[in-house]
Amino acid sequence: MKLNSLLVFLLSFLLLNCTQGTQESKLSEFPFEAPSDSMLNPFVQNQLLGRGINMGNALEAPNEGDWGVVIKEVYFDSIRSAGFQSVRIPVRWSAHALTEAPFTIDADFMIRVEQVVHAALERNLAVVLNIHHYQEIMTDPTGQSERFLQLWQQIAERFKLYPDRLIFEILNEPNDQLTAEKWNQLFPQAITVIRETNPFRTLMVGTAEWGGISALSALSIPDSLENIIVTFHYYNPFHFTHQGAEWVDGSSTWLGTTWSGNTQEKNAVISDFGKVLSWSKSHNRPIFMGEFGAYSKADQTSRVTWTQFVSTQASQLGFSWAYWEFCSGFGVYNPDTDHFYPDLLQALIP
Repeated sequence: MKLNSLLVFLLSFLLLNCTQGTQESKLSEFPFEAPSDSMLNPFVQNQLLGRGINMGNALEAPNEGDWGVVIKEVYFDSIRSAGFQSVRIPVRWSAHALTEAPFTIDADFMIRVEQVVHAALERNLAVVLNIHHYQEIMTDPTGQSERFLQLWQQIAERFKLYPDRLIFEILNEPNDQLTAEKWNQLFPQAITVIRETNPFRTLMVGTAEWGGISALSALSIPDSLENIIVTFHYYNPFHFTHQGAEWVDGSSTWLGTTWSGNTQEKNAVISDFGKVLSWSKSHNRPIFMGEFGAYSKADQTSRVTWTQFVSTQASQLGFSWAYWEFCSGFGVYNPDTDHFYPDLLQALIP
């Protein structure tokens, strides 16, 4: 019995170490091209993003799986086959890092994020990687700024050898006490930190006031900051796109709101996007619509009509975009059947 137990132990030990070695070698093989050694053209980079999708409700949940989504590697095969060119990967780094200096990110979580980025890049998808749902910095930007910058120092160091198809988005939807004025002071500091290890990587900066169009005019990017894509989020009209959303107070009263695509409704979108285009031209910055979508409690015909019009208008104006999101409440993919909803997919990828 003792000999058998010893044999079982030895076999288990060897199997475990072989498995771990395989996982480590998969990342260490690193089959990607090296990043550029000169500054990139952000307009060309923005074209690489093209039509994309958010891997939402997964890594930006408190823990992956808490909100019902665990990212499977096969998802990226489906995304690529469907015709998408990029994915945006929202990540709640702040839930997996020390709250005191040196603010170290959990090693296992860093590996998990790297696995997801790796899987997407292997499918020749461009990737936007961000800091998402950092609630603490929204309520206390001054007190959290050092931690925020140290998070970026670690992320930038970890991904510095990744190809140009990986783009860093500085922060998702600044809001609350992180006003436009304070945001204009903070994001250049983050860019300085990132540029220490990623001197030529394309970076992405969004607007204050939850990332919407309203704060675009308040966004101030110094001319000296090169290779920057500007991002905004679009959920207008909000009573339509967020009807019945459990996290929005009073949204149950909006149930039944439709969007038929009449002249008035279309003109509202055209007007909004015209403001963005005007800003883009006057500041010579490319535009990425980082989130847009209509929650599944809206009627499906309205969702499809709105999604098709918004995505088409954005593409025609030269904006890249990422639909919110892949397989949850706004989702275009059914994880139970492992198939896309054909009408929503058609609206996004004609």
